[in-house]
Amino acid sequence: MALDPQSQVFVMPDSYFDADIERLTRLVGNMLSRVVQYNDRLPTAAQRPTRFHSRAPPNISVNDYLLRVAKYASMEPACLLIILIYVDRICERNPTFTISSLTVHRFIITAGTVAIKTLCDAYCTNLHYAKVGGISLHELNALEVELLDMIGWHLVATQEQLVQYYNTLVRQDPKSVLQADLVAAQKLGLEQSVQQL
Repeated sequence: MALDPQSQVFVMPDSYFDADIERLTRLVGNMLSRVVQYNDRLPTAAQRPTRFHSRAPPNISVNDYLLRVAKYASMEPACLLIILIYVDRICERNPTFTISSLTVHRFIITAGTVAIKTLCDAYCTNLHYAKVGGISLHELNALEVELLDMIGWHLVATQEQLVQYYNTLVRQDPKSVLQADLVAAQKLGLEQSVQQL
């Protein structure tokens, strides 16, 4: 990741494997924040409470919470991206469930835990992840079972899906650009300049 000095835009590598983990975490956090902001405006009458619902939104922002979880749970880029895939899968299977300010924090720690355990060869105990997330071990275990049921145990994603989510995530952020898109834009700009001569 580099900051383009002319435009103040973060240039993201074409491969999510090479992405700066903190920048990628911020991109995922920004996306989840936008989803929460939108869903918090929807009427809550159609929603059925789940284990993910809290009585009041926690005092920590979505971005700060995700940064904490990513740092202390040692999340890899694929784990961050698959959290977004889990959001889509769960909402598709459970139309009354939404990611809102009442559900997002518990969802992040649970989806992150499941993603790490699914995708990584080495991982910590649920007790460690519960401490990172600020919840009890019993709570995390119950949330994990609920997530697995809600997602129908469909935990893995293809490489193509991860690349698609990464590309979309970067392209939807006004302060980020993929390296390949920047090169293509620069090439197009040069071609247009030559044509004008």
